[in-house]
Formats: sequence, structure tokens, C-alpha cells
Amino acid sequence: MPPKTKTFTQSRELGHPRERHAGKPATPRDAATLIIVRHGPDGPAVLMGQRSRRAKFVPGSFVFPGGRLDGHDWQARPATPLSAPVAKMGLRGNAAKANALGMAAIRETFEETGLLLAADGDVGDADDDTWREMRDLGKAPDLSRLAYVARAITSPYSPIRFHARFFMTTYRAEDGGLGGSGELSDLQWIPLARAADYAILDVTQFMLGEIQRRLDDPDTDSVPLFAYRLDQPFVRYD
Repeated sequence: MPPKTKTFTQSRELGHPRERHAGKPATPRDAATLIIVRHGPDGPAVLMGQRSRRAKFVPGSFVFPGGRLDGHDWQARPATPLSAPVAKMGLRGNAAKANALGMAAIRETFEETGLLLAADGDVGDADDDTWREMRDLGKAPDLSRLAYVARAITSPYSPIRFHARFFMTTYRAEDGGLGGSGELSDLQWIPLARAADYAILDVTQFMLGEIQRRLDDPDTDSVPLFAYRLDQPFVRYD
């Protein structure tokens, strides 16, 4: 098992400024990210895309699909329940919020990549373009496919901060083909062995290592928090 708390050796661009911005640190917004793994002849690969260079948050970086928790994510209904351990999400046992984060991960992935992790079901009356589209398809998120991997909190040096929960799943052909809204460009399956060749941030570097660790040891139950003491990253395992 990894050590309980350790300094993270940062060899990638930081996801925040080197100097602290004026004023009080921003309150982190809840967000969800989905890491999709596909197994191929070159070994495991993960789906990533590049953020616009005009984006306010981490412009130009290659990232996993995901985004902030939306109000409609609480209202929409899944086809299957979330099996991930709520206790390790830093939610103080709030199962409803854990469910909403899982819904957000699948919704954002559908919007940004065109892949839909869903089963036959009714999302209910959530009044949002994406949920309406799923309702028209007769589909609802298949939360049972999500494994909870980690969480990360952006440095207080950043004027935009997120408290993101990272989920993991394995790609299936029925999830569809790549498309999406265009918010992420250059969508591609990047082999884990070559991910370091891309413009990734420190937190992404760490999460790639966690994916490899879980692929090597599927029975692991330690869940990391990637966070910062001011501008210095550290990792704590629960």
C-alpha cells in the first residue's frame, strides 16, 4: 500500500499560477471526471482531448472528459445505482451527492466526447438539453460501470478552483463513437505508455499513474486525494 501522505514529485506544468492571486482563495466547485480505458494491441489507452487555448481554466492542456456538477445532475435519474464507496469521496456520507457526481461524469463525457455510458431507462424530468436527449433515446446513465479512483482539489493559488472526483470505466463498443460538442479538440485514445509525450498537467500525470496502479492491482482499495499546500502538491491516501 502507498504511504499515507507523501509529497508529489512534480515534473509537469502546474495547473495554477506560480504566484498567488489577490484576495481570498476561491471556494472549490464540485466537479466530476471520467477516465475511460480501452485495451488494444498497444496495451491500455485512455481517452483524452485538448482544451481550447482560450479556455479560462488550464488552457491548451490534454485532459480527461469531465466538468462541474450541475443542478440538473441531482434531478436526473440513473438506470443503475452507483456502487462506488461514498465514504471515500469526501462527502460526509452524502449518497445523493455521490450519485449526482456520477451523473455529472457521464453527462459531461457524453457532451464532450459523444460516448454514452447508459442502459435502457428513464432519466425523469430533468430540464436540460443533454438529459432531454437521453430521455428521447430511452437511455439513462449506467452508474454501476463507474469505479471511484481519486479526488483532487485545485491549489488556492488558482483563481478558479475545483474539487473533482475521478471515476474510471472500461470502454465498450455500445458506448458509441467519438464526437461531442467540440469543447475538447483532438480527441484520441492515448496509450498509457506514451501519455507523457502530451501536454498534461501535474494532476493528470498523477492520475495516469493511479490508473496504471489499478490495472496492475484491481483489488486495491486505497483512494488518494491530490491537493496542495499553497502551491506545492501532495498526495494523501485514505
